[in-house]
Amino acid sequence: MKAYQAKARPFPGTNYKEIYQKAFGFYNTLRERTKRRPYIRSAYFEKDKIFLQLFWNHLHEKNFRDRVRRLKYFACAIELIENSRHDPRTIQTIEKPSELLHKFTGITKDGQIFFVQIKEEKKTGEKWLTSIFPED
Repeated sequence: MKAYQAKARPFPGTNYKEIYQKAFGFYNTLRERTKRRPYIRSAYFEKDKIFLQLFWNHLHEKNFRDRVRRLKYFACAIELIENSRHDPRTIQTIEKPSELLHKFTGITKDGQIFFVQIKEEKKTGEKWLTSIFPED
């Protein structure tokens, strides 16, 4: 499986508040581009919109240590979604057969491996960023 080589580095720091401010500030710049639901366009999905709100809802279900772990890679994940043309690992979810899960692999400038999951609804074709996490 091929991995996208990102130019971005993970956000530095270990404090949740510090990393959250950086990641949410980055998210706000993306959010200001549109009046409706925030999104980015994906190179792999032929410039389809990938909506971002579901990621933030998913993130707030996690504990603080896990949030820090995931938020560090937010800028890298956005770059991967926008630029990667590598094929992801795609599976059909067992719970909902109408959904596909695409799992992309990326490598930061520092050489750290991370994963980005995008959920696609077959009926509507909508795609949502669901999760970002490093390899552990």
